[in-house]
Amino acid sequence: MAFSTESSDRSARNPSRTGRRSSTMGGMPLNDLPWWRWRARLRSALHMLADPVFQHDYWVAGRDGYGDVTDAVYRLVEDSWLDRWSAEKYIGTVVRDAAEAALVDAAVLRVLRILHEVGADAPAATYLAHPDWPDAVRAAADAHHLLAVNDGEDPQAPPRSLEVLRILTQIV
Repeated sequence: MAFSTESSDRSARNPSRTGRRSSTMGGMPLNDLPWWRWRARLRSALHMLADPVFQHDYWVAGRDGYGDVTDAVYRLVEDSWLDRWSAEKYIGTVVRDAAEAALVDAAVLRVLRILHEVGADAPAATYLAHPDWPDAVRAAADAHHLLAVNDGEDPQAPPRSLEVLRILTQIV
């Protein structure tokens, strides 16, 4: 992955990298979030968006510990800027290859289209009742399955709670 400044591809502000920090990566602002945290959050969001039983049992029922649809969408795009750029920009870091990137992009586009139509604060049932929701779920399921398998994890395991995700992604 190339950075758009003369600095090396390692950041002094990121403890996993050394060297000077680039202010942009291919035109995207950088942050100090390690790639593995981006991937974990991306996978968490895709996992929840891919599971209609989970969505009814947790989001529609309003059960604590897993956030809501808007929270999942936020995790999907917040660190990665996938609402503005293709996942292709992250090949070799957050996503492994073009196949992962294409599936992630398809899921992001479908979910964001629905979010923009129903609004960020709509109840979960409104999202799930949207006529395009099944397509968004399938796209998220395709992406989740490939990323989970590529990470050596069981794609059929239930989604992890936000607390478990926080623990897994904390930097010590």
